[in-house]
Amino acid sequence: MTISYRIAPLDVAAHLFVVELLISHPNPAGQQLQLPTWIPGSYLIREFARNIVQISATSAGQAVAIHKLDKSSWQLAPCEQALTVRYEVYAFDLSVRGAYLDQTRAFFNGTSVFLAVAGQESTPCQVTIAAQDFINYKHWQVATGLPAQELDPSGFGHYCAANYDELIDCPVEISDFASVEFEACGVPHRMVISGRHKADLTRLAQDLKPICEYQIRLFGEPAPFNNYLFMTVAVGDGYGGLEHRNSTALICNRDDLPSAGNSELSKGYRQFLGLCSHEYFHSWNVKRIKPAAYAPYQLQQENYTSLLWAFEGITSYYDDLTLLRAGLIDTEAYLELLAQTATAAQRGYGRLRQTLNDSSIDTWVKYYRQDENSPNELVSYYTKGALVALCLDLHIRQQTQNAKSLDDVMRALWLRFGKPFNTQQLGIGETEWEAIASEVTGLNLSAFFDLAIRSTGELPLSNLLATLGIETQLRIASSNNDKGGWLNTVPNPSASWGIRYNSDPAGIKISHVLRGQAACLAGLSAGDLIIAIDGLRASTSLLERLQQQPANSTVHHIHAFRRDELMTFAIEPQAAIADTFGFRISDSITNEKRKLLDSFAS
Repeated sequence: MTISYRIAPLDVAAHLFVVELLISHPNPAGQQLQLPTWIPGSYLIREFARNIVQISATSAGQAVAIHKLDKSSWQLAPCEQALTVRYEVYAFDLSVRGAYLDQTRAFFNGTSVFLAVAGQESTPCQVTIAAQDFINYKHWQVATGLPAQELDPSGFGHYCAANYDELIDCPVEISDFASVEFEACGVPHRMVISGRHKADLTRLAQDLKPICEYQIRLFGEPAPFNNYLFMTVAVGDGYGGLEHRNSTALICNRDDLPSAGNSELSKGYRQFLGLCSHEYFHSWNVKRIKPAAYAPYQLQQENYTSLLWAFEGITSYYDDLTLLRAGLIDTEAYLELLAQTATAAQRGYGRLRQTLNDSSIDTWVKYYRQDENSPNELVSYYTKGALVALCLDLHIRQQTQNAKSLDDVMRALWLRFGKPFNTQQLGIGETEWEAIASEVTGLNLSAFFDLAIRSTGELPLSNLLATLGIETQLRIASSNNDKGGWLNTVPNPSASWGIRYNSDPAGIKISHVLRGQAACLAGLSAGDLIIAIDGLRASTSLLERLQQQPANSTVHHIHAFRRDELMTFAIEPQAAIADTFGFRISDSITNEKRKLLDSFAS
């Protein structure tokens, strides 16, 4: 028994797919269908069913009545023979989370286009992507992690999945993409890139190979997949990724991709490699080592866990660390990336109000729904989680005289939960992660976790980095573009208004007001449009000049619109807060600490 899907473009200009679903043995009492409300890896109810714009059903040539049960479920009338359901899906979401169709490419996640057959989620599935359905796009090809059944040279044909879970965990790219293949630890890997770009595919393969091999060997060969696919769409402005069991969907700036004849590792390309590293690491950490709350996923509702700091934060720690250990960047470049992570965490003032535990639980309503107040209330389990992972790693190394590390904990989790997941479907309980870390290292880590994930206390970052001979610098930002990094000349104390803002044709649009800082005390709010400062037309360049001046008792008079009402404010800038990190290897590093640093970096 197999559930069959056929997906094709219905109207490319209108961004419509048509899907035909064949159910050979429907529930004789009436078949129920439903579409997920969210996609694993992105923790927000996204209501994919809103994009199903038409649906009908037939059996034995007769129409079958359909009744909408709720926002994402349908009830079909009883029928005795095979059931065919035909529905249209609107697809114009360029992100990695949804579905997209236009004249340049087709892309979809199963969570957006494949209805689940209630009661038959474990039934094998077949997906048909037929070349004749794409006859107007003769140069298009198909790339997906779905197992192939019968394909033509361009990848069109029949694919299969063991069950609905595998079906929706293998996104599909259909376009005139560029492609390059390589092997990592004997496993075939492929990168496909759609969109306009001039990427050096050979270099991409050369740089991705050591990333993949390092991570495979970290957890232990063989890799948990028979092949792996990177799917990238290159755009003018975009960044993001989403992990899957044997693939990842990525979006990046086309200028971040390496170009032929340029051997430089640009910051944009370094960031892209870090993104690839991050999503690839998820193949182990969250796709197979996963919280019990995700085993299995409940896709009609929120799935709560307090462990996202471990699954996203630790993955964020290893993404840049992998670049170092794989030999793609040196220690100095790694410390620059680390400084940027620490700076981003430091500038999130919500770290003083929300714990990482709570951030994980609240992700459904806070992290993925950020607003003007988020910097005041929200801590990121990505950035602070990465720093917690670093501190935990260094704490373990220090307390065990470098005999153990976070690597050992991750390998133990893999052997206990990840490697047998396909057969045991066993997830990690909410308290088990900490218990296993203590068991593997032989350390009592309760005090560490109490501080790091259950309180809003500051992490002992500088003290732990000092054990590797690394110096810490905490300073004010040198400019609005200063994301962190060591400066030999520290900026002089300057003024801060305590706002985040954007340029507007009429002046300065405030996006965020930081609690307790100058603008907040003056009464300004997010959304206010500053049109004049001290009688002069407001501009971002004027504000930046004023903020570079020394902090003193100068009071500035502001005219601003709040909605359509003109208001006046008096603001007294405060001294800028030291919220920018820099790290460097100490000039006086000892031989002992140098050995520890070399061990950490290798």
